[in-house]
Amino acid sequence: MTSTNISITLFFLLPILFFGQEKSEYKIHTIAFYNLENLFHPEDDPITFDNDRTPNGKDHWTYEIYNHKLSNMGKAISDIGKELTNNTPAIVGLAEIENRKVLEGLINTPTLRLKNYGIVHFNSPDRRGIDVALLYQKSMFKPKNTSAHQLLIYDTNANKRIHTRDQLLVSGYLDGDLIHIIVNHWPSRRGGEAKSQYKRIKAAALNKKITDSLFAINPYAKIVIMGDLNDNPNNQSVRKTLGAKHHKKDVNIKELYNPMYNMAKKGIGSLAWGDRWSLFDQIIVSANLLQNDYTTYRYYKAGIFNPEYLITSRGKYKGYPFRSFANGSYTGGYSDHFPVYIHLIKEKR
Repeated sequence: MTSTNISITLFFLLPILFFGQEKSEYKIHTIAFYNLENLFHPEDDPITFDNDRTPNGKDHWTYEIYNHKLSNMGKAISDIGKELTNNTPAIVGLAEIENRKVLEGLINTPTLRLKNYGIVHFNSPDRRGIDVALLYQKSMFKPKNTSAHQLLIYDTNANKRIHTRDQLLVSGYLDGDLIHIIVNHWPSRRGGEAKSQYKRIKAAALNKKITDSLFAINPYAKIVIMGDLNDNPNNQSVRKTLGAKHHKKDVNIKELYNPMYNMAKKGIGSLAWGDRWSLFDQIIVSANLLQNDYTTYRYYKAGIFNPEYLITSRGKYKGYPFRSFANGSYTGGYSDHFPVYIHLIKEKR
């Protein structure tokens, strides 16, 4: 299938950037999210269910393949937003990473090593052994508080807990501005969208609880919610439970705006399956990031990062994300998801 999915950013074109003012008059940072498609270390980890992703496992996950995958991930991350910032992202949320060891390998790839990224990561109880994490350039972002929030979901028929990813909250200072970032990987649609919907509604409710607690401390809190939500912007979990609104003009204090909605409405997505695009990877921002006073950081625009090298170039899945594993073997590709990002801007003083 040939896709009509195209790279998109919202609201403005480059020649008229920043409301008629010169680009050089603003500081610009990229905040990104990327699902890395099962980034596992080849070493057998007794904590995780990783037997398949070992040299002798079903997937024959060798160190050579692992290092190539790391290099690909580092390359893709380093390019996100670069055309505007001339830099790698200040902050990157990640999903589908096995442990801290793979994160240390990632930040030491050739394209990221000199950027001196820090890591925020907690082991979560996910049954597949995958976690979420946050990378940040130490020269740009200074973490203040970090915490992992358990998502408690139960299978009432089997009377047992369903183990899934924790939600990661990182509060810190981006060039002096206090920003709260929540990194998510909500439960999958395994078993069917309708049957599994209650799990993602629970995940959205936990997100809402976290954001409400931040708003209780400061109604003008700058919050960035990011992640693979396994739902689209118009699904109940995102639109109703979390309350992410589609139009900036409708967003009031202590509310959220989802800039990805218009992309999804046009059929543009971050992943494809069964001849259908979905926009599960989203970045959502709080009301205070939408203000027009640019003496502090504000939301500027959002996008899906899908350059040619991240796209499958031929075959049945031409136009889809160039995934790294298919038909039981390593493809040399990147991920089955495209990264998503936002730009924040602030006037220079």
